[in-house]
Amino acid sequence: MSTSSAKTVQPLSIRPSSQQKRVIAQAAKLLNVSVSQFILQRAYTDAQAVLAEQTRFGLNDAQWKSFLAALDAPAKQPSGVRKLLQEPGVFDGDR
Repeated sequence: MSTSSAKTVQPLSIRPSSQQKRVIAQAAKLLNVSVSQFILQRAYTDAQAVLAEQTRFGLNDAQWKSFLAALDAPAKQPSGVRKLLQEPGVFDGDR
């Protein structure tokens, strides 16, 4: 993303119920921020957490050791791969 597009402010419309709006406004007031700032801060933080859950994972000590052992183990060769790679392919004919 370029620097100029990162600074561009984009509108975002939402339509909360009257109760949702009242609760959000009350929480924003308690934190001394605008409703827009409150919603944006909370939504951004939650969005980062959702993305992190999809890209990161945690392991306990036993799981970590098992994971490292799997990485260090010799690669398994599926049956038939050597034969497949030694046979001529569809593009290997005489031209």
